[in-house]
Amino acid sequence: MDTKLLLRRQITVKAIVTPEWKEDAQRQLQAQLNQVDGQIQQLDFQLQQVIEELRKSSEASEAINGRIQDIKAQANDQKAQLLQQKNVILQQLDQVQRLEMGQEVDQGQVDNFFYVTKGDNLIQKMQVEILLRNGVIEEIRGTL
Repeated sequence: MDTKLLLRRQITVKAIVTPEWKEDAQRQLQAQLNQVDGQIQQLDFQLQQVIEELRKSSEASEAINGRIQDIKAQANDQKAQLLQQKNVILQQLDQVQRLEMGQEVDQGQVDNFFYVTKGDNLIQKMQVEILLRNGVIEEIRGTL
């Protein structure tokens, strides 16, 4: 009786850089930039609204000023996080622009289940990757 064992592996997905791939990657990164910019604008708008509402309240001005400073500090922390995200996206955009046509780049990983039996080379079976060209599988590398 031949015993089989079902295992799970991560398969690396790579893409070949083509004009279409580059254009799509740049479009996605630009959309992320626009989203972060929108979040920063929304944060600034909400901060101004809260400050205006607090100034209209009938509390003592010292208490209001303290609350305004706390809220500004929280907003600045959130804004710093958003600006850090924006910087990461800008760096990724720069990297995409520098890629050469035909170069292979990592796109992520997918899970895959596979069977092993006695005598199989597990290391070889774990080293599988998929190569895409414009979203279409061009090659499957490794031992399935």
